[in-house]
Amino acid sequence: MTEINTRTLLITGCSSGIGLDAARTLSERGWRVFATARKTEDVERLSGEGLEALRLDYADPDSIAAAVAEIAERTGGRLDAVFHNGAYAIPGPLEDVPPAAMRAIFESNFLGWHDLTTRVIPMMRAHGGGRIVMNSSVLGLIATKWRGAYCATKFAVEGWSDALRMEMRGTGIEVSVIEPGPIDTAFRKNAIAAFEKWVDWEKSARAEQYRESLLTQLYEGSGGGYPASDVTKKLIHALEAPRPRVRYFVTPHTHVAGALKRVMPARLLDRLLDRA
Repeated sequence: MTEINTRTLLITGCSSGIGLDAARTLSERGWRVFATARKTEDVERLSGEGLEALRLDYADPDSIAAAVAEIAERTGGRLDAVFHNGAYAIPGPLEDVPPAAMRAIFESNFLGWHDLTTRVIPMMRAHGGGRIVMNSSVLGLIATKWRGAYCATKFAVEGWSDALRMEMRGTGIEVSVIEPGPIDTAFRKNAIAAFEKWVDWEKSARAEQYRESLLTQLYEGSGGGYPASDVTKKLIHALEAPRPRVRYFVTPHTHVAGALKRVMPARLLDRLLDRA
């Protein structure tokens, strides 16, 4: 990889939270950051901060192609790293998530990531290497009820990243996965919006359960979490270390989940998570 003051980095999902903190911090460290967001108004706001901002929506293949082409034009075909970050959840029992909703969340949380990666790998190969960093989740390690759609996409990211890492061996392209637990972002707000769009809970076989507890969990559940900067610290190591790690756990929740996944029988873990 090139010297730090000439390295180029594409980050997705920079409108707020993890992506925004990463874009600001890596830019301050001397990286040439291409900060992307889905909405035009967010792109304009990022540009107003002095970042090189582009529109990129994982659910819009044309926007992915246009962003990569623009970066190639601006850099002479060089991209040293990509940080996949944008994702959302559709909370609710899996039986209440329509197939169209599942297709939509996989488009944004997984298929778009694949599309973008296949477009930037040739740029990395041409210059002898690069870094591909995936922002997964503790819910890519363990699944919990009412979060099945999101868990499914993150489990897909986990397996996809492992295969890609092995396939890239010898190319100079390193693949790492970051596993955050609860981070203080707009994640819950976005999840509520997705629930209201897709889940017709009043027609569900679980309608009474929604009234008794599920809606309260969704709308009044604990918010907040650890600062986005905790993720950025791990990202810096994944991007700049001579030998980046395969996985980076962020927050105690992920360390505990990873340990339980390794040592606890599946049905016992199910019972533990059911009480959480």
